[in-house]
Amino acid sequence: MKKILFVCSQNRLRSPTAEQVFSRRRDIEVTSAGTNHDADTPLTHELVAWADIIFVMEKAHRAKMQTKFRTSLGKARVICLDIPDNYRFMDPALVRLLETRVSRYLT
Repeated sequence: MKKILFVCSQNRLRSPTAEQVFSRRRDIEVTSAGTNHDADTPLTHELVAWADIIFVMEKAHRAKMQTKFRTSLGKARVICLDIPDNYRFMDPALVRLLETRVSRYLT
């Protein structure tokens, strides 16, 4: 079973939305975290090491992760979704965007 980690800045809007949308699938395990120190669930070395695929919302998240968590990245594939921080939690437009951009990597 693939382990999927969704990452944004605060872990309040985009990555928790992605976690909720994809948690319905039975063929993957999902969780989410934020790169900021005050994120609802801060990104940790353990979470990075746990993941098979890490979806970051912006290039800045990938850069922060590759700098701070380089030693834990190991096997994980990091994919930038290029989704800006202008959506509310479970915004229908965000849900559609996530389904479109993420699904092709989960087949």
